[in-house]
Amino acid sequence: MVESNLDFEQFREQKLAEGFDEVLERPWQPNFANDPHTHPFDTSAYVVEGEFWLEQDGTVQHLQAGDRFELGRNIRHSERYGPEGALFWAARKN
Repeated sequence: MVESNLDFEQFREQKLAEGFDEVLERPWQPNFANDPHTHPFDTSAYVVEGEFWLEQDGTVQHLQAGDRFELGRNIRHSERYGPEGALFWAARKN
C-alpha cells in the first residue's frame, strides 16, 4: 500500500516519538549490490521510490515503493537494488 500522503517530516516525527534515535533518507544507485553485513542498530524503514531485494537468513524479500520493513541489530543481511535504484527512509535505534 503506497501512503502517498506520507512525507519525510511526518515519518521522522513518528519514528522519533517511537524512540528511534535518528531518521535518514537513504538513496541507492541503480543495480547496486552489497555483500552480507550487519549494523549495530535496529532499523524501521519505508520504501519511497524504486525497488530492491533484502536477503536475510536465507529469505529474500522484494520491496517496492510503499512497502515497510524492519531489520534488527546485528542481523546479517544483504541488498540488491533494481535498475532505477531506490530511496527509503530509515529510522535507527541504537
